[in-house]
Order: sequence, then structure tokens, then C-alpha cells
Amino acid sequence: MTATTEQLREAVEKAKTIVFFGGAGVSTESGIPDFRSVDGLYHQKYDYPPETILSHRFFLQHTEEFYKFYRDKLLSHDAKPNAAHKKLAEWEQQGRLNAVITQNIDGLHQAAGSKKVLELHGSILRNYCMDCGKFHSAAYIRDTRGLPRCEACGGLIKPDVVLYEEALDNDVMEEAVRCIREADMMIIGGTSLAVYPAAGLIHYFRGNTLALVNRDETPLDARADLVLHDKIGEVFSAL
Repeated sequence: MTATTEQLREAVEKAKTIVFFGGAGVSTESGIPDFRSVDGLYHQKYDYPPETILSHRFFLQHTEEFYKFYRDKLLSHDAKPNAAHKKLAEWEQQGRLNAVITQNIDGLHQAAGSKKVLELHGSILRNYCMDCGKFHSAAYIRDTRGLPRCEACGGLIKPDVVLYEEALDNDVMEEAVRCIREADMMIIGGTSLAVYPAAGLIHYFRGNTLALVNRDETPLDARADLVLHDKIGEVFSAL
């Protein structure tokens, strides 16, 4: 049902164990573009569409073009956590939130102080040499030109993000399922629930209250107990 922020706050107060599942909308208020909105990445002009550039095959066959887009659109921000990131970290510190499950790759939940963050699609903060496995920071990738090469062996570096055509990490998925099953309240925020298999995780929830906070309607609106069509940062700042 359509709900108010006050009703969501009351439900949060009653909950014993909360799990949060979030998407790109959680970070748009921090200045990071999403994919499907009017000004999102899918509506910007490149030689190839973003879903092609961010594919495993494109990374292997057009690596330099991949990194042009990657540096320009995924690393060229100085984003800071917003009210939603901060509130979730606060709930975790209070022992009320058992996990943040995110489709985002920006690391803002950790920057806000969250410890249990299950990154379904990986993170731009982790980058590894495809030959020797040496770790490289996001700053290292951002500050290089052309193909980023390993300092140790000269091998090509790949971001630890799940590209199209790549499988999600089984261990992360299994832990996400466990956390969802153990929660009595699940809050879904900032996601269109259009990306599978990640969106399919919500069907493992068996708790009391399913709340959905998203600017637009989603396929799960009818099933949710509480639905707020609003910006997630504004909603969470009032909780």
C-alpha cells in the first residue's frame, strides 16, 4: 500500500532484524548517474551503448574503448554518502540491520561506515591484474592513460565489477539469500527491480514487512506492505 514516511518509521522501530536491498537510485542523490532515468547512462551518446561497453566481450575485444567509458563515467566523480547511506550505517551500528545488499559498485555504503555490504555487482574500488592478481586502487586506474598495466608484472588490470555476460559471485549470492531469509523486515530502495538475477533475491524474503522506496513504480509495488514513491535520501533523512 502507499505509505507515509511516518508509517515507514514506525515499521522500522518495530522491526528486530532489517535487511536492505538497494540499486542505483540510492547513489543518484550523491551525484552518480543511474542507467535508466532520463539523464542516465543509457540516454547518453557514445559510439556503443553502455550495456555493450560494459560487457565481458567488449572488455576483451575493445579494452581501450572500455576504459575510456569506465574512467569517464564510473570513476570521474567525487561522490559522498547521502542520508540513505548514513542511516543504514547507523542502523547497523545499533544492531538493527543485518546487511546491505547492493547492486551499486561505488563503495559509498562502506564510505558511510557500513561493514556488512554484499556487493552483487562488485566494486570499482577493487582492481586486479589478470596475470599475477596484484591489487590496484581505483585512483591508480583513474590516473593512468590507455590500458592500465600492473606495476608488478605489466599485465592488464581488470576492475572487480561484474560485467554483462559474467556470472554473479556464488558466495555473495548465498550470503545475501541467508541475510534476507533471517530478516523480519526488508527495505528495497532505489531500484527498478529490472536487473536479474539480482532482483530475484527479493523472493527469498519471508519476514513480516516488505517496504519499497523508489521514485517510480516497480513490478513489486502490489506485493509490498509499504510503498513510498519518493527520493530515498529524502525519505531516510526523516527516519
